[in-house]
Amino acid sequence: MNTNNHYDVIVIGAGPAGLTAGIYLSRARLKTLIVNEGTVGGQMILTHEIANYPGVESISGYQLSSIMKKQATTFGCDIKANTSITKLKLQGDTKSITLDDGMSYTSNAIILSPGGRSRTLHVFGESKFKGRGISYCATCDGDFFTDKEIMVVGGGNSALEEAVSLTKYASKVTIIHQFDHFQAFDHAIEEARQHPKINFIMNSSITAFYGKEKLESVDIRDLKNDTITNFKTDGVFIFIGYVPNTEFLKGKIVLNEWNEIVVNPDMNTDLRGVYAAGDSVAKRYRQITTAIADGTIAALAASDYVHQLKTRNKQLIAN
Repeated sequence: MNTNNHYDVIVIGAGPAGLTAGIYLSRARLKTLIVNEGTVGGQMILTHEIANYPGVESISGYQLSSIMKKQATTFGCDIKANTSITKLKLQGDTKSITLDDGMSYTSNAIILSPGGRSRTLHVFGESKFKGRGISYCATCDGDFFTDKEIMVVGGGNSALEEAVSLTKYASKVTIIHQFDHFQAFDHAIEEARQHPKINFIMNSSITAFYGKEKLESVDIRDLKNDTITNFKTDGVFIFIGYVPNTEFLKGKIVLNEWNEIVVNPDMNTDLRGVYAAGDSVAKRYRQITTAIADGTIAALAASDYVHQLKTRNKQLIAN
């Protein structure tokens, strides 16, 4: 075993759950490595404003992720971002991963926090106009639609909160939702309904996107009378949930029918020494605070496991 490449715990994913786990583990003086496929922060960095984080009145997702990253590295946590895993071994006392640069790393425990990605509509023209009128990130692309008329698809907290955020740029925001009611907190619904720039098209869904070099219009189906109407628009922001990034785990650990990781209250998967946390875990509520709670629990449980494993190995050697 290459001791330089051996860690007490490897954390897969650097969203709020993974960063929190890294903070707790490295603070406990466990040698910790976080690997992340994309930019550190995960979906958190796409949030323009976080106004319900306890103890902090207002902060952007990018700022919060930067602070958490600094905390983790200050305590000694190693972070490798913008890399992908080509091999993964979760069974046995020694876990291992191999990255796309060919480097391999081993550990006593692993915490899975790969998060999720934006769900798409899977309709005509969507792939063609991604980045050319269709966006899944208000923070990233809102400024491109200054004084433009745009649409937001979705009926949850993210859709309504981001619709309000987009009014800082757009001249008009129309929310498209497939039901006659929203699946969001009352305060988010009320804020959107009271905003003078926001309009609503309920019981409807977008069925196609059209344009030349960029998005110019959409077809919207009225789900009550099954009629389709074409609407001109400068842009569409889609916030209809997420898909867990667990494809690389199929056949390796237990996933539920939605491909979410099944865990017990200690965030342990069906494998010893393998824990999971964050939005990829099977649970009802998904917020930054719940991901942080998951990461905390997973780190504490993994820490106990590693200490017990080391104690057992010392006893075996002594005997």
